[in-house]
Amino acid sequence: MSLLKVTHLGKSFGGVKAVDGIDFELNAGELLALIGPNGAGKTTTFNMVNGQLKADQGSIQLAGTELVGKKPREIWRQGVGRTFQIAETFASLTVVENVQMALLSHDGKLFSMWRRAADHRRDKALELLAQVGMQAQADRPCSELAYGDVKRVELAIAMANDPKLLLMDEPTAGMAPKERNDLMALTKQLVIDRGMAVLFTEHSMDVVFAYADRMIVLARGRLIAQGKPLEIRDHPKVQEVYFGTGKTFEKEKALA
Repeated sequence: MSLLKVTHLGKSFGGVKAVDGIDFELNAGELLALIGPNGAGKTTTFNMVNGQLKADQGSIQLAGTELVGKKPREIWRQGVGRTFQIAETFASLTVVENVQMALLSHDGKLFSMWRRAADHRRDKALELLAQVGMQAQADRPCSELAYGDVKRVELAIAMANDPKLLLMDEPTAGMAPKERNDLMALTKQLVIDRGMAVLFTEHSMDVVFAYADRMIVLARGRLIAQGKPLEIRDHPKVQEVYFGTGKTFEKEKALA
């Protein structure tokens, strides 16, 4: 049984169909890349799965539970984590306090001047940081970190609710090639260790081909292809619609 099942999903804005009846599934232990040219409907799809946008039609089921109509926090509590294109952390807090804030939220406790984040489940926060290679920097302010390390902290934060599904929006944006590979290799290992699933959007084709188990390709709101990376690379419709200029995936990878 698929962990995530998306059926006939659609969303329109002012009469324009941003997402037009797409279907796809995602299994536990799998990384699925969602790619396509600008305006393809990737972000809209992503935001519907996350609950930031409500679908006009269709179904999004996580382990048999319908997500359409639920708020982002409700979806988060169902076991869906998320990272963002621009990493979101509290720069004034330490690395470990950032993770503790996420644990406070997950545990349904409110942060106040009477309850410091530093008092809440530090051992668990350190365990999460160890999983992303950031335990040694636990007591440093996030404002002092290199960008690649901030992305690792964000990943630890996303793991605070023990997600079944992790949504990663352009996870390697703004990163150098080595940082990109290090982050995605870490993500792949977490998928294996935890048995969770990852749905990610990504413009860097080197990342997609190196780490995605499968790919789905959107164009003008419609799903035009899905399959393993080598199948997608050679798909004529993808070559025509995704690039439009005759540029191939191999050329794109060389430019990445």
